[in-house]
Amino acid sequence: MIAVVDYQKGNLKSVERGLIAAGGEALITADASEIAKADAIVLPGVGAFADAAATMCELGQMEAIRDRVRAGVPFLGICLGEHLMFEHGVEGAPEGNPACGLGLLPGTVVAMPRCDAQGKAFKVPHVGWNTIEMPACNGSKLAFACPLFDGIAPGEYFYFTHSYIAPTGSHTIAETTHSVRFTSAVQYGDRAFGVQFHPEKSSDAGARVLANFVAIAARG
Repeated sequence: MIAVVDYQKGNLKSVERGLIAAGGEALITADASEIAKADAIVLPGVGAFADAAATMCELGQMEAIRDRVRAGVPFLGICLGEHLMFEHGVEGAPEGNPACGLGLLPGTVVAMPRCDAQGKAFKVPHVGWNTIEMPACNGSKLAFACPLFDGIAPGEYFYFTHSYIAPTGSHTIAETTHSVRFTSAVQYGDRAFGVQFHPEKSSDAGARVLANFVAIAARG
C-alpha cells in the first residue's frame, strides 16, 4: 500500500491515478496513523512550503513521514514534496524566518532567480517541459544509475511548474537549467527520492518514473 499524503493541497487524484496505472495500490490519506503503516509514501506537491509544513505538523504527518523514511520505507516527494525533504524553506514564511521541513536533507529551499549570470531575464514561475541531466554527465547519454530513473536517459523531458528551487549537494541526482542550473531530483538513503518535476503530468517518461517507484516499493 502506497500512502498518498493529503495535506489539504492539490493534485492528489492525478498522482493516485498515476500510481495505480503503474501497478501500485494507492490510498489518499491525511491520517498520520495510516501513513505510519504504509509500505511506501508519496508526498505530492502544490502550494507554499510554510503553509504545507504547518498543516503537516498539525495533522501529525511530519513526524510520521520523517520516522518512516528514516526507517527505510520507500518515499517519493513531488515538487513541493521534494522541497519539504529539506531542513527549511522560505516560501510563504516571514522574511528571515524560514519554515522547517522534514529535515531529511540539508539546506534551505529558496526562490528561483529571475535572471541568469549574464543578466538575461527568465520567466518565473518556470512552467513547461524541460530536460533533466546527471550532475556529472557532461552531455553524455549514459543511463542514470538511480533506480528511480531506470530506463530514463539524461536529456529526457519532464513537466515543471515551480518558483522555488532546492539546494544542490551530494543528495542531487539530476539537474535542470532555467535561469540557473538547479536540483531537479534528490536521493536520501537507498529508497527515498524527490523530484522537482511532476511525473503525473510528464507523459510516458513520467509514467516510467512512477512505475520505477512502484517497483522499488514492491521490493519491500
